[in-house]
Amino acid sequence: MKILITGANGMVARAAIKHCLEMGDVVSSYTRQNLNIAETDKVLSIISDEKPDAILNCAAYTNVDAAEENREICFKVNAFGVENLARAAKGIGCKFLTISTDYVFDGKKEGFYTQEDLPNPQGVYAESKLDGENRALIAYDKSIVVRTGWVFGFTGSNFLSVMAKLLSERKTIKAISDSYGTPTYANDLARRLRELIVLNHSGIFHVSNAGRGISYLDFALETCKIGDYDRSLVKVVSFGELKRQADRPKNSRLRCLLSEQIGLSPMPNWKDALKRFMK
Repeated sequence: MKILITGANGMVARAAIKHCLEMGDVVSSYTRQNLNIAETDKVLSIISDEKPDAILNCAAYTNVDAAEENREICFKVNAFGVENLARAAKGIGCKFLTISTDYVFDGKKEGFYTQEDLPNPQGVYAESKLDGENRALIAYDKSIVVRTGWVFGFTGSNFLSVMAKLLSERKTIKAISDSYGTPTYANDLARRLRELIVLNHSGIFHVSNAGRGISYLDFALETCKIGDYDRSLVKVVSFGELKRQADRPKNSRLRCLLSEQIGLSPMPNWKDALKRFMK
């Protein structure tokens, strides 16, 4: 399979590139410098020339707080850019998968969010990602949308990705005790993304590692357990203490209603994923 991957410098894209190459795929990867997905003519030209069997969109504007003051730029990438790729994919009849976020939900639900729950984005970033979902599915009815969250992995700069490194250096970290999600290992996510592309079932999928929803504090304490790090380095804070510019869902636990119905095996447990990551 010939697969074109955007946002090539990102953590998920790098994991996907590695996995696809290991599976024997021909991979064309594009960074933002090589392909700004907000540029319609450039997108159409490159996709037309490349003629991939599938497009995996990992490109996104991801600075959640900065998005509050950069709405136009955020929507250009996360909404209109996704639509550009969907239209280009439809034009050559190839498969198309784009990655969305757990942030499309408002976080007020107590349990897991499934595809049956109505999104209610609370910030500009979340609004732009939901708009991108809708634009993709309208522009190309064969689009595959994957919602995920709490992603950690190699080359990642987010809290979950760097936590083990900070603790190994005996640096103090702050972990939120009352904000919940479902951790997702980038390598496991990459495998599931390719599986969905191969199956080519259109629609919205939720992808995260298995296990109960946890807090950042739970993740930090499990990291200490696996790495034998000093638990006293973990300082407990509440969701409300971290006053951030953009609203975030207090609960964004995800569960998929469709994956096993179409023959996909359950995702590995997040604790197993964390062990593999730390090794």
